[in-house]
Amino acid sequence: MRPCEQNIHAMAQGRSFFVDEFRGYPSLQSFLIVCIFEDRLPLNQPALRIRSVLYSQHFFLCFCLIISMISCKSETEKAREQAIKDSILSCHSNIPSRFANTTKEDSSQAGTSKIASHDGMVFIKGGSYQMGGADNEGRKDEYPVHPVEVKDFWIDVNEVTNQQFAAFVKATGYITTAEKAVDWEEIKKQLPPGTPKPSADKLLPSSLVFKKNQNIDGYVDYSQWWSWVAGASWKHPQGPNSTIDGKDNYPVVQVSWFDAQAYCKWAGKRLPAEAEWEFAARGGQAGQKYPWGNEEVETGKPKANTWQGKFPATNTNWDKYERAAPVRSFQPNAFGLYDMAGNVWEWCNDWYRDDYYQASPKQFPKGPADSYDPEEPGMPKKVVRGGSFLCNASYCKGYRVSARMKSSPDTGLEHTGFRCASDN
Repeated sequence: MRPCEQNIHAMAQGRSFFVDEFRGYPSLQSFLIVCIFEDRLPLNQPALRIRSVLYSQHFFLCFCLIISMISCKSETEKAREQAIKDSILSCHSNIPSRFANTTKEDSSQAGTSKIASHDGMVFIKGGSYQMGGADNEGRKDEYPVHPVEVKDFWIDVNEVTNQQFAAFVKATGYITTAEKAVDWEEIKKQLPPGTPKPSADKLLPSSLVFKKNQNIDGYVDYSQWWSWVAGASWKHPQGPNSTIDGKDNYPVVQVSWFDAQAYCKWAGKRLPAEAEWEFAARGGQAGQKYPWGNEEVETGKPKANTWQGKFPATNTNWDKYERAAPVRSFQPNAFGLYDMAGNVWEWCNDWYRDDYYQASPKQFPKGPADSYDPEEPGMPKKVVRGGSFLCNASYCKGYRVSARMKSSPDTGLEHTGFRCASDN
């Protein structure tokens, strides 16, 4: 999402307040947090929206929005059109993080590694291919197309399921990111000395849940169809009143990158490198747009779990699924892999950089050493691949084999899961 769109302009009413009051604070982020905790935001609708987000501890969203509000100048019509085009190509941009500047893995719960079982995995013979967008439908981070060589590896035939993740939790006692209360000791390091601790209800565990909306104003403001829901977790993907009972063979969701890493370590496996993931998704077919070839997703019979209809208002369920589908519900690709397009996004091991393809190694790339997203320069992010049940051609074609998206490693969402890889 780009700055200076509807969501930013809507906040103009509070602009003078922020500019005047910000002076004297070490950072705008810390100023906003204090404003929220002390109820100092102006009482207008944009401020109420900010308050609701910050109370959930997703500070970087507001940081990005207010920075944009203060710094933006009027845009030309051409620039606005480009911003809208970019938002249509991205259904995952600027989702806020749970903890700011999260760069280190919490290994305290990771469990003990074991020898990987190849049951439920497919062996992928290494080779060379052209990585990146071979069409003109991608975001700029998919280009240029470049030659890449990968080694032999194994990869899960489908996404990790609720049943598999439950076995991991039972064996280790693992607690996912979404199930943890906000760590006040960590947060207060970002605040001015003496900032009072907020009440307990403002530090509750929460995660992102999709909501339908019949009356959206464009595709820039993602909060029109995403809500922070207290009690949402892998066991309750849509909130505390939802359940995974009877859904053992559905992909586990609401898991952060750290959660995925912990599971992989316990299973004696790892997350796939982004180059491995795309090589596997292509199924040995060069130049194709999708894991099944080039036929559009809604042409012929259903090929993946995506959104049909008008997003985010109406899903016709032509593919028979409103939200996530059981794994292996659609035909596999030529390598025998299921759901490499649609259903849920899948975490990769790599840090995300928008410019990585400009200098990516040709042999066995493992991703950049650090993360940089020009849309949110201060927030490290990991790569996610494959698209989800929310992807629709009018808004997001993340189910293209070359489509790259990104998310902060501490963020869990209702449409994000993972699969594992292994070297031996």
